[in-house]
Parts: sequence; C-alpha cells; structure tokens
Amino acid sequence: MGGVPVQDGIRFSVWSGAAERLWVSIFDETGDCETDRLELVPEGDGVFALTVPGLNAGTRYGFRADGEYAPERGLWFDPAKLLMDPYALAIDRPYAFDQRLSAGRGEKIDTAPLMPKAVVLELPEPVTPKPPLFRPGGLIYEVAVRAFTMRHPAVPEAQRGTIAALAHPAIIEHLSKLGVSAVELMPVVAWIDERHLPPLGLRNAWGYNPVSFMALDPRLAPGGIAELRDTVATLGDAGIGVILDLVFNHTGESDELGPTLSLRGLDNLAYYRHAPGDPGKLVNHTGTGNTIACDHPAARQLILDTLRHFVLHAGVDGFRFDLATVLGRGDDGFDPNAALLAAIRNDLVLQDRILIAEPWDIGPGGYQLGNFPAPFLEWNDKYRDDIRRFWRGDRGMAGALATRLAGSSDVFGGGRSTRSVNFIAAHDGMTPADIVRYERKHNEENGEQNRDGHDENLSWNNGVEGETDDPDIEARRRADVLAMLSTLFASRGAIMLTAGDEFGRTQSGNNNAYAQDNAITWLDWSGRDRQMEDYVAALSAMRRSVPALRELGFLTGEAHAGVRDVEWLTEAGLPFGEHDWKDAERRRLAMVLGGGSGGRFAALFNGSVSPAEFVLPAQAGFLWSSPPGLPAAGNGGNVLVAGRSVAFVLEREEPR
Repeated sequence: MGGVPVQDGIRFSVWSGAAERLWVSIFDETGDCETDRLELVPEGDGVFALTVPGLNAGTRYGFRADGEYAPERGLWFDPAKLLMDPYALAIDRPYAFDQRLSAGRGEKIDTAPLMPKAVVLELPEPVTPKPPLFRPGGLIYEVAVRAFTMRHPAVPEAQRGTIAALAHPAIIEHLSKLGVSAVELMPVVAWIDERHLPPLGLRNAWGYNPVSFMALDPRLAPGGIAELRDTVATLGDAGIGVILDLVFNHTGESDELGPTLSLRGLDNLAYYRHAPGDPGKLVNHTGTGNTIACDHPAARQLILDTLRHFVLHAGVDGFRFDLATVLGRGDDGFDPNAALLAAIRNDLVLQDRILIAEPWDIGPGGYQLGNFPAPFLEWNDKYRDDIRRFWRGDRGMAGALATRLAGSSDVFGGGRSTRSVNFIAAHDGMTPADIVRYERKHNEENGEQNRDGHDENLSWNNGVEGETDDPDIEARRRADVLAMLSTLFASRGAIMLTAGDEFGRTQSGNNNAYAQDNAITWLDWSGRDRQMEDYVAALSAMRRSVPALRELGFLTGEAHAGVRDVEWLTEAGLPFGEHDWKDAERRRLAMVLGGGSGGRFAALFNGSVSPAEFVLPAQAGFLWSSPPGLPAAGNGGNVLVAGRSVAFVLEREEPR
C-alpha cells in the first residue's frame, strides 16, 4: 500500500470500503504546486491503485476521495480535502492545525496548501532484527525526544531535540552510567496540535496526537527513518535497546468538529468506532474525540504493517502501546484474545519483540490491568499509587508495599512470574521532585484554568507548597525522592524511570505538561542534582549485581531446598506475623532475599520519621555490608536506618 517505487514509475494504492472515486494528486518538489491529479482504478476488495510512469523516489503526493457527504451518517467524502496516505513513510513538513481543515464540503476549500505531502521513499534492504537487548527485569528510560536534549550543552545546537541527538556520545555516556536497558521513546511519528492549543500560543510537546503512523515527525527526525535506524544501531552498540511508544487508539482528526486529514476522508465508518445505531456519532473511549476501530481488518492491517516497518527498517526492540485497551476492543468490550492482540503475538516479525501495554482507556470496562495476554508487560499504576501512599505516610500500607516489591501477584498472579512495569512517575502526572513539593496540581500554564490533569496525585509538600528556601524542608524532600527511587530499584519486574527524574527534574507542579514545549518540560542539564544522579546510578549498579533483584518470579516466602526466596522481618529481626501485617501504624519492613550459604540481600524500609536500628539474621562467617556507591550501613547484624529512607546491605564472607 502507499506510494511504492516500481520498475517503470511509482505504484500508488490506497484502501477505502466506501469511496466511489479516488485520485492521487502529484506535487512539485516544493510540495506547493499540484502538477497532476490522476484517478485510481478499483482493483477489488476496496483497493484503488494506479502505476504512474516517469516518477521517482522523492515524489510528493496526497490522495483525494469522493463519495456521499453525510456526516450525520458517518460519511465525510470531499475531494477538496487532500488526504495523507495512511501508509506514508515520510512527509515533507510537520502538520499544522488550521481551522479550514475542518471546513464542510459545501465551503469548497482546497486543503492542499494546508497539508504536508507524503514523500515516496525507496527503502533500503530490511535490517536483520537482532534479539531485543531489553529483558524484563531491566531498566526502561522514558524519553521525550525533543525535551531531552533541547538544553544539553554538549549536543550541537542544530542537533538538539532530534532522534540523532540520542546517539551523541554525551547522551550515551549518561545512559550507560545509569545502566539503562532500553530507552522508550515517546511518540516520534508525525502528529498535529489539538485545535485549542494554537489560540493559547501552545504546542503539543508529547506527540500523543498522531496523524501518520509510519512517517516520523520531521521536527524530531529530519533524517527520516534512516536517522532512527542509525540511532538504534548506535545505541545498540552501547548495549541499549529502543522501544517505541506508539498511539493506535486515536488520531488527530479528533471529534466531529475536528480536521479531515486522512482516515476520516478515506473511510470514516471503517477506521473509527461509532455509537451503535448512530454512525454519525464517534465513540470517545480515549478522551480525544475519536477511537480507532482496531477490530476492523483495514485498521488491523495498518497497525501490523506499521509495527513490522519499525522492526524491519529500524531494528527496534519493541513497542509500548498507549491506551492499549482500545487495541482489544470490539462491540462487546475488551477481549484479551482479540484478533489484533493475537496477530501481534503470533506474527513472525513481531513475536519476539518487547510488548508493553498501558492497560486502560476511559471507555466502559476500560481498566484492564493484569488482563493482557503474555508476553505483554503492563504499566502498573497500582505499584505507582501504593509506593506513593507508603512514603506519604498513609496508614496500613506495609502489606501493600510488600506485595508491590514482590511483583504484584494480586494483579499478575495468573502465571509464575510478574509482567509488571513498575514506576513511580511517568511523562503524565507529577515528577518525583514535585510529588514531595506540591499537594495540588498547578496546571495554570496549560490555559484551562487548572481543570485538566488528575486532581489526586497522592503527593505531599513537606510543609510548604512549592519552592522554599528552608534547608530542612528541602532536605526532607530530597530524602523522600531518594526513598521512592530506592524502592523502585528494589522491586520485582521491569522498572521505568522517566528521563530527568534521576536528577530531580521539576515541572513546577504541572501534572499534565503535554502542551509545554518549553523550559517546563525541557530538561535542565546544567542545574541537575548530580549527587542524586550518582545515587541512582549506584542503585542501578546494585540491581544489576544482585541476581535476585532482576528475577521475575513472584516472591512467595515459600521454601525451596530449605531456602526461602524472601523473608519479611520486623526491625527487631522477627518474622512478620499476622498482627504485623494488620498493624495500620507499621511503617518499617525488612525484605531479605536469598539464603543458604551466604549471599543474601536485604532492603530495609523505614517509613517513620525517626531512625531505627534493624536487626538482621546472622550467619557464621558472614557480615552485612553496603553495596558500592551507597551510604554506609551495617555493623555486624545491626543496621541503623535513617527516618524516611531505605538502606541496602549485602551478605559477604567475613575476611579471614
């Protein structure tokens, strides 16, 4: 499908199950002048195609479709609308919202001057996909490509904010220092601003509003798919995989008042979900105005072809799926065995890739945490919330803390191992630094009177809302962030860190900074907390050096060959009893992993304000000592743990 070079020209093909006529519009090398308009020929099964001789790779083009125009019945055909090829591999400029893109057919506004043009590419031979570098249990580093390097002093100014910048030696050095297993790139395919942003002088900074599924956004990848492929290869040479965050739940065409850019103009009824019995009303399970009908064969094929494209032509490790419940939706709701989910798991190109679901949408039955089929990993918001509650000081959280540390068997208990992606914070929501600094969201800069974003953040401000020059408050805040990050690195399952959280990034309390393509989201490399960064690097090194921290089996406390995989102990060194688990005021807990002839590992959690001495079980010939790079702790079997902190100790043979 799309515009494909063939021996004697370019073959253009596009699918529509409802259009009566389709054309390809050819443009000059500037993309501004339409030089030809040629009607495509129906080939059956909804495919319209035409081979145009004399054209070469680099040709700019778009489609036009005609048929009945009756939006109240879900029909939006208008040949005045230039439509982006759903299979476009490149576009010649970014999308820019213009109200004229939403004009009705009767207004007869030709949108070609307002639209990017698809560019025909002659793709090189596919790469041979290598086994993913990322393995469940590793560290995922979530990156907003533009925000990540816009202020990095070592990256050349012309390269900042691009995918190529991720391959810069200074960036690779930083990722390697942190022990990153894979970078997860927030959307890099071409998107359009939501229509309310331009009047506010704002721009979409995250990219979760796609129009093209395969074409990379020119602002992030001026070098196109080759830039992504080269960056993936360079990161791979450093042992770092690449996971793409892709949005297949909606498009930037939005609701009935939105622009007609591609799928709506080609076959609105096929590509989008509509209310039962009301084809003129779009279903909005995404909160963005439309929902892709992932159970329709055309949409399913487009999604599968997109995934294969990025594996075969960029060599990525895998994918994170935004609002992934939509991928399994049919007329009767979510189905974990839906055709698309099964096709992804069974596809020969995709079956060994890393697959990560954000397991919810806002539609009926949309919260599906734990219900995606293996091998899908899942973002675990229960982990996020329980860890925040514990460190906020909520009552009765000791049991929840242990459950999350042990792999969340209450969520993923259908198998022997966890599929959890554990995180304290992600791109949406407050940063760890803001969690301990603001009790309330502060989204005024978004221009929606602070109505957007979640109201409940499970956050606390340590006595003052926002910035303060009180050194005691600042010290408490910093300790709370380190405690949360320490908990993350001691947890079973994959762990995820959003770029900048390792050195204290702040968004000034904005928990929905999607529209802040500015210093609110651009990482401040010169002002970063280097001590915190070094601490996180040491946590990561510890995790990599302790096999028990990277294993995926649920911690059960059951004995195997006389050795328990975990012991849960009080600070007095006594096994947790039923009364301890039920004690709503208990805020101290020791997790001891391993056993047998030494080599045990202990994580000691003190959620109380006052310090506490933890007594650890001793073995003759062994001593407890701190991992390299972390604060010294341990005196034989006794470890003093500061208030509201985590201490780690390893069991080592006593020097002879």
